[in-house]
Amino acid sequence: MGVNFPLVLLLATSITGVIWLLDIMYFRPRRERSGRETKILGGDDEAIGKELKESKLIEYSISFFPVLAIVLVLRSFLFEPFQIPTGSMIPTLQVGDFILVNKYSYGLRLPVFGTKVVDIGQPKNGDVMVFIPPHEKEYFIKRVIGIPGDKIRYQNKTLFINDQKQNLDFISQYPPINPEYLVYNESLGETEHGIHRNPYVDPRILEWRVPPGNYFMMGDNRDQSSDSRYWGFVPEKNIVGKAIAVWLHKEPGLKFPEIDKNRWIE
Repeated sequence: MGVNFPLVLLLATSITGVIWLLDIMYFRPRRERSGRETKILGGDDEAIGKELKESKLIEYSISFFPVLAIVLVLRSFLFEPFQIPTGSMIPTLQVGDFILVNKYSYGLRLPVFGTKVVDIGQPKNGDVMVFIPPHEKEYFIKRVIGIPGDKIRYQNKTLFINDQKQNLDFISQYPPINPEYLVYNESLGETEHGIHRNPYVDPRILEWRVPPGNYFMMGDNRDQSSDSRYWGFVPEKNIVGKAIAVWLHKEPGLKFPEIDKNRWIE
């Protein structure tokens, strides 16, 4: 795992905040007292100003703390940006999409620790969700396929939820001859979205029962996705938020960012 940015942000905000508070309670009164003593002793304005001036550490902490605090609140409790690094959610999300994640859709959580402090809502089937999977400390994004208590069956590359077949409409194939993948429109609860499948038949029948406090996740690029079929369920405490929009797209390499692909995520 790379740099733990939420932890770094929390530590930076805490450290600068403590220094700012110490300055208000201790260092600033001491500087002001020294300034008054210098003035009484006949010191000039330059000498008085030198006594009143805070150190560089205090100066930088006072400057950065409000900015860091605002970023921490916005990022932890409201919205957070992410970039899509893989093609597991094609065609819904493309490699290079920058997405916006709603952090309060599923309740307010403490930064870094992930503990829910205010319960607002719960994930539902069809949501596109950012989370930390149980097998590694990285952010993943997949679609919610099963909520606690659901019975999931994957048969002939078709989903059955609680023994109800989810509607699947064929759209196209690419390329038209000897296709590499097939495009379908899938209905999942109240959500309709595109999925990709390879053309090969899979005779296996896979079944799961989602335990309490857990969720079953799958990528829309069904045969090119590492998801709950392979590493299991996502605990509720690992939820980060609901992906709601693409606000920027940038192709890999030396390409300019594009805003004409901005859209809501279905």
